[in-house]
Amino acid sequence: MRPALLIRTGQQLAMTPQLQQSIRLLQLSASEFEQEIEDTLAANPFLERDDSLRETVDGDGDAAITPEAATSTTSGDDTGTHPGDPMDVITTPEPVACDEAEDGSLRFDTPGGTGSGEDDTDFTRYTHAATSLRDHLLGQLSTCRVGDRDRALCQLVIDALEPDGYLRTPMEELCRLCPAEADVQVDELSVALRLVQSFEPVGVAARSLEECILLQLEERDEATPGLALARRIVRSHLARLATPDTPRLLRTLDCDATALATAYQLIRGCSPRPGRAFGSEHTDYVVADVLVRRIADRWVARINPDVVPRIRLDRRFASMVRDQRGGSASPLGHYLQEARWFVRNVNQRYRTILRVAQAIIDRQSRFFEHGDIAMRPLVLREIAAPLGMHESTISRVTSNKYMMTPRGLIELKYFFGSHVDAGGMACSGRAVRALIRQVIGAEDPHHPLSDVKIARLLGDKGIAVARRTVSKYRDAMHIPSVEVRRLSSVAALAA
Repeated sequence: MRPALLIRTGQQLAMTPQLQQSIRLLQLSASEFEQEIEDTLAANPFLERDDSLRETVDGDGDAAITPEAATSTTSGDDTGTHPGDPMDVITTPEPVACDEAEDGSLRFDTPGGTGSGEDDTDFTRYTHAATSLRDHLLGQLSTCRVGDRDRALCQLVIDALEPDGYLRTPMEELCRLCPAEADVQVDELSVALRLVQSFEPVGVAARSLEECILLQLEERDEATPGLALARRIVRSHLARLATPDTPRLLRTLDCDATALATAYQLIRGCSPRPGRAFGSEHTDYVVADVLVRRIADRWVARINPDVVPRIRLDRRFASMVRDQRGGSASPLGHYLQEARWFVRNVNQRYRTILRVAQAIIDRQSRFFEHGDIAMRPLVLREIAAPLGMHESTISRVTSNKYMMTPRGLIELKYFFGSHVDAGGMACSGRAVRALIRQVIGAEDPHHPLSDVKIARLLGDKGIAVARRTVSKYRDAMHIPSVEVRRLSSVAALAA
């Protein structure tokens, strides 16, 4: 063996910086994209806001961005579609109102868009901050007339609570957390725990689910029907209550079905997580990227003008750089090129979203008229092939993108899903779930249907599903089992 030099020829796909930026912008959500705009405006001197930009508005007040304008493509541009690319880049020859103008601006915004003037007031500064469970309990502790030592022990218990309101730290471990010179005993800490358990919300500081429910049942009037039986069930038979073997539970408790149903309703009325109403969890708000309206006999997608940024190239600054000798190779020339790419890729992002959204709407048009029961099975390939895109592009477009429809705010990924066999034809899993919900909603409350019977009814409709599939879909929709529904109906009849 001796070293040698070999020359080989081959083809390899190289992703340009512009293509990499286009892919990254495409997969961002509306809020993430807004932050990307802010960061780019701060970093690139050739980009500026232009609140004077106005979009051509049609008679309905929607953005005049039609699917026909978005689906047209050209070739010969460096941003054209390249077969086999992991990301398809689409250009539009002079679209109605979503083109890149001569000044490099984006013309998506509406006349009613909010500005960013100095006189604008940010009313979000005056929103009420959520009260945490700890602050809520400490506020109640401050009104109690207890000594400093007991107050410190109660605060120790409150600090050890989980966000759901449970105390999962053993009492002995809490005692070890106290200073040795304090000589805190378990019995003394238990008294402080009992005081915290008397605070609102009822059931807080419980050490188990059984204790949490018992604390809430203790607040009930002793004359409440079924209270004694409910406490007995919680102490010794709570796990059995979730099983479908109701006759055995009736024999163990030595009671009739009406008494069991009354006790079950009391238990069901208790909160298993008393601290869930509190907390400082951040709430993420989503904004629709696409608006869906019915025009004549067709459902049409339009870009939401509120999510489109109003930015453009600073033409005067750009012309100064171009007039300089060797300006394109200077650092400022690099920023100018990046600014052009960014404006072009922002336009590209919305054209791609619009094309994909319209393709989804065309294939799921019956959903907008009849709901989930008319949902068709759909996979990424069925959208990618007609549009000439890669499946990964469709995945990026549908991730964290939402459309506002007459049926509410829906994520684009909602329209894709698994399917089941229906007499040789594929049926969407969401349609099957809608049918299950419809069958259970129409059942006799006093004689609810089991999962086996529901599977048979679906089979009579031509949808062959197994009993375990019905159970899985029912659990996913948070619909109780047949035994729980039967107990609820008996309790309602007794009331």
